[in-house]
Amino acid sequence: MTTSDSQAAARWWELGKLVHELDMQNNSRLRERVAKIGLTIAQASALRELTGPMTLSELAAQMGCEPSNAIVVIDKLESQQLVERRPHPTDRRAKQLSLTPEGIEEQKRLLKLLFEEPLVTGLTEQEQDTLQDLVQRAISAAQTPKA
Repeated sequence: MTTSDSQAAARWWELGKLVHELDMQNNSRLRERVAKIGLTIAQASALRELTGPMTLSELAAQMGCEPSNAIVVIDKLESQQLVERRPHPTDRRAKQLSLTPEGIEEQKRLLKLLFEEPLVTGLTEQEQDTLQDLVQRAISAAQTPKA
């Protein structure tokens, strides 16, 4: 490994640490915020992503988790009468998840709470947009198969 390669590896390592630290801080802030309305991060994610009727698999994909993990979250939200399962209109083996009227109100409360103050502080709106764009580009590049 050349000195140049070693320096590049050190830069990437440092960048990875910074991105991880930002993620940890944002998760901590998010956890504190959603706890104010009695939710976990997973429950808040499900409420935020449930924008219309969808199957558990569709919701899990939106949440970025496995359906088996989403089931636990949906069971809890259903017990709180925020989500309901209905028969799927075209697939009799599947159920569709929908927000109840109470769930719609809780979703509104959640969205208001999330948008009151940005999770990423100390950056202008333009800087936040740039950061989001750069991180999205890096994620997309990492997902692209190498030739």
